[in-house]
Formats: sequence, structure tokens, C-alpha cells
Amino acid sequence: MSFGENLRRERELRGISLHEIAEATKISVRFLQALEQDRHHVLPGGIFPRAFLKQYARHLGLDPEKVAAEFQYLHGEALPEKPPPARPRWSPPPGALFLGVLAVAAVVLLASYRRSGFGTPPEASPPPSPAVPAVLASDRVYPAPTPVPSATPLPRRLVLTLTAQQSCWVQVTADGETVINRVLNEGETETLAAEGELVLSVGNAGGLLFTLNDRPGVPLGRSGEVRRNIVITRDSLPSLVQDAATVQAARSS
Repeated sequence: MSFGENLRRERELRGISLHEIAEATKISVRFLQALEQDRHHVLPGGIFPRAFLKQYARHLGLDPEKVAAEFQYLHGEALPEKPPPARPRWSPPPGALFLGVLAVAAVVLLASYRRSGFGTPPEASPPPSPAVPAVLASDRVYPAPTPVPSATPLPRRLVLTLTAQQSCWVQVTADGETVINRVLNEGETETLAAEGELVLSVGNAGGLLFTLNDRPGVPLGRSGEVRRNIVITRDSLPSLVQDAATVQAARSS
């Protein structure tokens, strides 16, 4: 599979169209098609291929630097970067060296004059300050406060286990931080946890099974259907898992 075909596969797994990327990145559909079809001669020169690749990858949730480096490695050509401006070399003005030698000589003469005993008399040293008694930890009047254990129990964590029956793209954020954003291959399993909230997006809803806190989840959709931003909290958990009667009936059948 070529570099461009890999880009198209990642986009289709996420259920994103070229027109959606073009609208978000302001890159024409013609240039986006050229990236996916490996027709790089259609793209403008200079820094534009690197910029287009980075924006394309960022919109899909891929690593922009990794995608650009892979393109450079496969095609054996350096994507140009703007070189840093050259720093001007400093050169001393005429006569500065001579003035510097005179200044050093003056400092040496002054130091010799002071060591010979001439000049201002030395200042009297200040009287020593009275010693301040140290305060030890045992001299404190009030004891340190004793911590009071909290009576509120810690909240139960949300544990989400994903199992891919078919290859599908998944993205999960746990308490606001993205913890997975990739394609799960058939038979692969991932377990994720959060204290307060999980948000799930999937590119092939019918190819993914899940459990929440060891309870089987409800079907997310049909094969090939894209589901985005499924919010999982302790309040929404009952609506996302199967009840005991349904699970028992499925096992008995």
C-alpha cells in the first residue's frame, strides 16, 4: 500500500470526507486528492507540501511530524524548511585593542599602589551582632494539627474495555485527555479508565464490543456506521450497559 493510499485509508476509517478537510484547512480538494493519489507533481513547490501534509494529518488526529518524516523517507527528497537568519559577526572598532591594553595597565598600577600601604586607611570592622537563640521544634507552644480523615468515600472509577471484532478506528478521551486514537485490528483489546468521564468515538460501530465496569455494553450501531462523542459518566452508565435479564437470556439462547 502506497503512502497516499495509507492516508486515504486512515481518513475513511474515521468517516471524514475530503470536502470536510478542505473546509477546515482551506486546502483545495484538488491538492488533497493529489496527496492521496501520490501525484506530488500537482502540488505547489517550496514549503507547501510539508504544510499540506501536516494540516491533513492534524485534522485526522495523526502525528504531523511523523507523517511528514515518512513522506520524506519514502520519496528521498528533503522538504524545504526556512533557514535561520545568519548572525552578523562582531568586529572591534579601530583603536579598541589599544585602549583595552591601557585600561588593564591602569588597573594593575592601582592595585600595586594599594598593596604598598598608601591610600585610604582601612575601615573599622563593625561590632559583632548579638547571637539570636535558635528556636527548636520542641519549643513550639502549639502542637501541629492532626489531619482528620475524610468521611466521604473515594468515587468509583470508570473502566472501559474495547474489543475489536473487525478492524475499526477508535478515539477515547479520559477526564479530558486523549488516551487512544488509532485503528484497533480484529481481535485486539484495549482497557482504559477514568475518574469522572470517558468520551468514545468509533469509525465502525458494528465491529466493536465494549464493557463498562465488567458489564456488557449495548450495541453501538451497524457495521461501517460512525459514532462520535459518546459520553460515559456514572450517571449515563446504566443506559449504556445491558441489564442482567438481557445478558442471562443471551447466554441461555
